[in-house]
This record gives sequence, C-alpha cells and structure tokens, in this order.
Amino acid sequence: MSRIEDLEAFLAIVEQGSLTAAAKRLGRPLQTISRSLAMLEADVGVELVHRTTRRSMPSEAGESFYLRIKPAVEEIHDAREEAAQRRSEPSGVLRLGAPNLFAPRFLIPVIAEYMAKYPEVEVDLDLSDAFVDLAASGLDLVLRIGDLQDSGLTGKRLGALRRVVFGSPAYFASFGRPSHPQELAAHRCVTRTGDERPGVWMFSIDGRARAVKVSGGFRTNSMNAIYAAVEQGLGLGFSPLWQIKHLIDADKVETVLEDFEPAPVPIHALWLEGRTPSAKIRRFLDLLGARLKLDRL
Repeated sequence: MSRIEDLEAFLAIVEQGSLTAAAKRLGRPLQTISRSLAMLEADVGVELVHRTTRRSMPSEAGESFYLRIKPAVEEIHDAREEAAQRRSEPSGVLRLGAPNLFAPRFLIPVIAEYMAKYPEVEVDLDLSDAFVDLAASGLDLVLRIGDLQDSGLTGKRLGALRRVVFGSPAYFASFGRPSHPQELAAHRCVTRTGDERPGVWMFSIDGRARAVKVSGGFRTNSMNAIYAAVEQGLGLGFSPLWQIKHLIDADKVETVLEDFEPAPVPIHALWLEGRTPSAKIRRFLDLLGARLKLDRL
C-alpha cells in the first residue's frame, strides 16, 4: 500500500509541474520526492508522470489517478487537523499568504505575538499582491483586500479598510483645507498614473458614491512616491489609511474630508472550501482580528 507521503508528493508534482517545485512546496529534499514518485509508480504498476529536464507532466493514467486520490488525501489531511485540534496548544507549520505592503506593517507584529504565545508553531509567510491559488500553493490561509470573487474558498471578514484624503501641515497652512470634495478642483492633488481611472477619486456624497476629478502638477506610478510628495507639500493625496498611518502617527500628514470617505474596502482571511480551520488558524485569526479593530484602519 502506498504511503500518504508518496501520494502527497505525486499531487504536488502534478500541481507544481516539476519535481523541484514539488520539493520546495512540501519542504522535502528533491531526492525524497523522486523516490516517493518511483515507489508510487512501482506500487500501482504504471508510469504516472512523464519526466523531462524542464517539466513533469502526468500521463493519461496519472491524470485519472490524480483526480481519484486528491479528494482522499484531502480527507486524510482534514482528519489529521481534526485530531490535532484536540491538543491543548497549536503546533506545526502555519503557511500564510498576504499582500506585500500590508504584511510588514500589520501582519508581522501579529505573527510575532502569535509565535511568542504558541512556541510550537512555525510560520511560513508568502507575500504577493496577486490572487494566489491556495490548492496549488500549499498555503493554509491567505489575506485578501478588496471585494471577493467566487473563488471556491471559505472566508472570514476581519474588518474594513478606510480610504482617505491627506496632506501635510505645510500644505494646509499655504492653501487651506477643503471642506467638500467639490473644492478639490481648486487644490493641487498628487495622482497615481497606474490607477484604472487616473485623477479620479471616489467619495460618498449625500449617501451615494460619487467620482470627483482631481489634478495637479505632480503625477507618479508609485504609491511610495505619492506619500513622499504629499509629505513634502506638493499636494493632497488619496490612499488607504493603513498605508499612511505611520505618517499620521508621526504628525507628518493629516486627513481631511472624513465625512465624505468612500465605502471602506473589506479585508478577508480565506481558506480552502470544505475544510475546518485548525486550532492554529483559529487562534491566529483571533489575534489578527483584534489587532485590526484596535488599529481602526
């Protein structure tokens, strides 16, 4: 009978497209992955994967075998997780995915608190602004900012992130503070050229979403450059609050037009549909949710 480790290796090879990538995903030596595949093929008596120097593709028999065993292996994983939940303390490896900018400022402090509280847990963090395929990546949990699409994932809404207009004290001293979005036409605004609608900022006016056209003498494709430009007094900026909170805390910028902020952007934690979150995932979500509420982002 094939070992579960051999079946896991086969699934990873098919999903990752190579033995090397499968070894990296599973955290096992390449030689171990190769040996697992060889033992599995010897056990079933047929070649499951066509190997080349650059790619590893399932054979016709391998494709059928993959479709049959994948649900079974997932059931075994779920059973293991359920058994592990009976332990008093979380343990094992927690594999997380998160956006690039959000993680260093807000996720790392939570991870540090989590690992101090549960020393038997190790954390692997993968940063990407793309929508990661959890099934292919091997991640336990991924954080996504924005409205969700039908992705076959189960999620928990952790909170919502504000979008604000902000400027430097020096700018406000020279040009005054706008009291209504319509007044932005008379202000210098720093805009992002990479936006879907460059120079258009969204607001909530009279209870409805309204687009307001803005302009200024400085434009850039970099949000970090926008923050620096606003801090230097080149104009007003528009950004998620969490991305400029460090500037606000340092009294380098101030927010305006708070009464007209657009609808906040939701942030969700997602995991594979049909799987029960393990104790290590639940405890992490509890800490992260509490942190987001405390920071009022």
